[in-house]
Amino acid sequence: MPPAVGPAPHLGLPTRRNGVWYPMQLLLRVVFAVWLRYRARGVRRLSTPGGGLILSNHQSFLDPLLIGLPLDRPVSYLARDTLFRIPGLSWLLRHTYVMPINRENASTASLRETLRRLNEGFFVGVFPEGTRSSDGSVGTFKPGFAALVRRADVPIFPVGIAGANRALGRRHWWLRPCRVCVVFGEPLDAQEIAHVSARGREAELIELVRQRIIACQAEAEVWLQQR
Repeated sequence: MPPAVGPAPHLGLPTRRNGVWYPMQLLLRVVFAVWLRYRARGVRRLSTPGGGLILSNHQSFLDPLLIGLPLDRPVSYLARDTLFRIPGLSWLLRHTYVMPINRENASTASLRETLRRLNEGFFVGVFPEGTRSSDGSVGTFKPGFAALVRRADVPIFPVGIAGANRALGRRHWWLRPCRVCVVFGEPLDAQEIAHVSARGREAELIELVRQRIIACQAEAEVWLQQR
C-alpha cells in the first residue's frame, strides 16, 4: 500500500531549515563548492516571505540538492512512493521535506499536500520534464504540472541548472568533479499566467513556463563555460 500523505509535524517552520536538513546542508555546501565548484546566482529573487513554486529543468539526481543548497529556507519535493518503503530512507525523506507520489497514478492526495505546503508558506520544487534529461537539454514537459501552476496562488520561480548531467548524469554511477552552475530567474508574471489559465490554453501555459526555464538554463550554461 502506498504511504498516506498527511501532516508532517517534523518539518518545522517553512522559513527555517529543521535539525535534520540544516547540518546536511552545511556539509554539502563545502563538498559541492570543492568538488563541483558549485555556483548559484539570482538567489535573492526568492526573498518572498510566503510560499513559492520552484520549477526547474532536470539533469541529475543532484538537482534537488543543487536548488536548495544556497537557500536559507527548505524546499519540498515529490519523490516516488516506493522510496518511502525503504527503512531508514523513508525517515530521512520525510524529515527533509520530501513528499511521496505514485508515478503510475498520481493521486489528488499528492496535489492537495503540495498545495497545503504552498499555502502554509513552504517552497515546493517541481521538475516539469518528469525525468532526467539524457543530454542536458530541456526536454518536453509533462502536462500534469500545469494543474498545479493554475491552482497555486504563489510566486512561480524558473530555475536553470547546467553541468549536473556531467557530474552525475543518467549513465554515471559516481560523482564526477565537473563544474555546476544554477540560475534562479525572475518570477513568472502572475497576471500573464492567470490570463493564459483563464482562457484554458494549457499548451500555451506549458510553453510559457518551458521558455523561461530554457532561458535560465542557457544563462547557466554560458556561466558554466566562463573561467
